[in-house]
Amino acid sequence: MTRTLVIDPVTRIEGHAKISIYLDEAGEVTEARFHVVEYRGFEKFCEGRPFTEMAGITARICGICPVSHLLASAKTGDKILAVKIPPAADKLRRMMNLAQITQSHALSFFHLSSPDFLLGWDSDPAKRNVFGLIEANPDLARAGIRLRQFGQTVIEKLGARKIHAAWTVPGGVRSPLSQEGHEWIAERLPESFATVRLALDLFKGMLDDQLQAEIEVFGQFPTLYMGLVGKDGAWEHYDGHLRFTDSQGHIVADQLNEEDYLQFLGEAVEPWSYLKFPYYLPRGYPEGIYRVGPLARLNVCDHIGVPRADQELQELRDRAGGVPTSSFLYHYARLIEILACLEKIEQLLEDPDLHSTRCRAQGGVNQLNAIGVSEAPRGTLFHHYQVDENGLIEKVNLIIATGQNNLAMNKTVTQIAQHYIHGNEIPEGFLNRVEAGIRCFDPCLSCSTHAAGQMPLHIQLFDTNGQVLDEVKR
Repeated sequence: MTRTLVIDPVTRIEGHAKISIYLDEAGEVTEARFHVVEYRGFEKFCEGRPFTEMAGITARICGICPVSHLLASAKTGDKILAVKIPPAADKLRRMMNLAQITQSHALSFFHLSSPDFLLGWDSDPAKRNVFGLIEANPDLARAGIRLRQFGQTVIEKLGARKIHAAWTVPGGVRSPLSQEGHEWIAERLPESFATVRLALDLFKGMLDDQLQAEIEVFGQFPTLYMGLVGKDGAWEHYDGHLRFTDSQGHIVADQLNEEDYLQFLGEAVEPWSYLKFPYYLPRGYPEGIYRVGPLARLNVCDHIGVPRADQELQELRDRAGGVPTSSFLYHYARLIEILACLEKIEQLLEDPDLHSTRCRAQGGVNQLNAIGVSEAPRGTLFHHYQVDENGLIEKVNLIIATGQNNLAMNKTVTQIAQHYIHGNEIPEGFLNRVEAGIRCFDPCLSCSTHAAGQMPLHIQLFDTNGQVLDEVKR
């Protein structure tokens, strides 16, 4: 017997997904699968384009993550030119990425996830969204909107546009920060600091009182973690080297170069999803499961390098009794990273290089194969280009952060389903908890599949014979 439930509004995830839950004869969950059912075709139609266009082209993969693709693509272009970009360009790119992380994390926390914490997991789905949050807590909602606006406007002050800024190019950037932009950023920083402080205090208070079950159920399991770190093991978001650590805090691999990624990253495929399943190659598939993104970056680094964020990082580790392993704590990690970004933007404002007109190096095609890496808000992003002697793209491989979290997202959904599903129906509250489990990772399925369209969530419940027992669509 099948049953279809239609729930409105559309789910708060960025992409088109489906979840299948499999039960044994006793009605207990044996497995849950997070499907991405859109075709991944973006890499193919980049072929034949000049590599100098790739920053602008790949930025169009997603309206949420354009800066991430601009930076990874431009860094790949730097290597094709075989140039060292000017110090001003490095610092200006860094400032734009800090702003990108700030605006994206603010969107994830305030717009997509906080309605669950503040309005209740089982509250009316018609109001369990940012509009319901505005009604229930207008000051917090307004502060979150303005924090995201801060990040977006910093991007605009640098690149002249908030989305798809044609500013970061192979060899550097097109222009420095204006004095007007410098003054605007400095004036708005105190308000942004106050907002992230408010959010941190609120969320930590809820962790102490209301969210203990979520910490234990929403993706609490050991994995590896991967991210960029600086030379001294500091938190890094733009350059540095790659590091893997485990759930005990031990370094598994360090000083890894993105040029060698094929030696330590594998990409498995499954017949039920268009999203690949990257894994740590030395441990095989699926034992090589690893996580990327804000929680992973905080786990692989030794310290952040700015005082207020370092204090928050130590508190997070103290609360977890070591390495935080629950996917639910991605939300906490995002707030710490916003604080870190604001502190680092504040530091950069003191650097005169931001106004230097020497911000682009020139060169021709000197390398035919190049890999660029940067940290997107959702995790480590790889761009790999092969070009001909004229600089025309022959092959592209993009390894997206959401894809690298694919194994962990599936395991998180399974853990939540096994905790809440005992029988043949899907309560609405469970549907929201599944969605919330996915939202821990803030997946960007548009980036991962490079497809546009509607963004529903589709869950099916199967018995041991493969028959659909229940079905829910959003």
